[in-house]
Amino acid sequence: MADIRLAGGAVARQLEIDRLSKRFGEITALEDITFQVSAGEIFGLVGSNGAGKTTAMRIVLGVIAADAGEVRWEGTPVRLDTRRRIGYMPEERGLYPRMRVAEQLEYLACLHGMTASAAHASVDAWTERLGVADRRDDDVIKLSLGNQQRVQLAAALVHDPEILVLDEPFSGLDPVAVDVMSAVLRDKAGTGVPVVFSSHQLDLVERLCDRVGIVRHGRMITAGTVDDLRAGGREELIVHAPQAAPGWADRLPGVTVHDHSDGRTRLTLGEDADDQLILRAALATGPVHEFARRRPSLTELFRHIVGPREEIS
Repeated sequence: MADIRLAGGAVARQLEIDRLSKRFGEITALEDITFQVSAGEIFGLVGSNGAGKTTAMRIVLGVIAADAGEVRWEGTPVRLDTRRRIGYMPEERGLYPRMRVAEQLEYLACLHGMTASAAHASVDAWTERLGVADRRDDDVIKLSLGNQQRVQLAAALVHDPEILVLDEPFSGLDPVAVDVMSAVLRDKAGTGVPVVFSSHQLDLVERLCDRVGIVRHGRMITAGTVDDLRAGGREELIVHAPQAAPGWADRLPGVTVHDHSDGRTRLTLGEDADDQLILRAALATGPVHEFARRRPSLTELFRHIVGPREEIS
């Protein structure tokens, strides 16, 4: 893949995951997976259990090595010095349970190259921002799971990273904490930091991300903006006619009925379908409370792509 270059020949600030492949024995975890995250962009990586999301993130961080492919930042292969500038939040939390929150965060910040005074100031700022300032002197093990999650995010942010890679950062958080973390990720992206995270909360991914990639069996099946992905899905017609009996639309030309529940019918229309004929048929059953075209949500699109038997994770 050629470097993305700006005017004057400068290489764009972009994290590139280029044709990564990885096998564990007979299991193919990743196969030729490629995507890019530009500076200031939030990229959501979604897929079923075992799809390869965590493996890809671990390769970016150098936790494991790829069998093939390359990870680049600003057009240069990612090495140890670059990885020190990445903020990483693993799915399996990596905090020391019997170490105090502030002491631990300062230690991690210094490992990434910060001075002691800068680390101390950063810990104060991030624990305050993430709502755990009053727990700075507590051992991590004494915190609730939600507060441990907040401290883990602070650990990814405390050294002022250039890149954020977060594996299931919203897992176990209450709605207030989700809002706090979402605001933090938007703010970091607003400063030019590329953010890539995985999540099984697809409604949250849909609201938060600039672009989304769907991974299945180690392959990137599709990637793009949420609007672009939804536009590629089939358009549906939703008809809410409370008095309509099941089957009221079955014989209408060009109409495929997908489900009918509590007076709400979900249809797709062929080229020969007439929406006015459908409306008249619905009105013939009684009042119509809703008659609207809609594109599938990201959750519905995901289920269509990966199949109903695969669990989201």
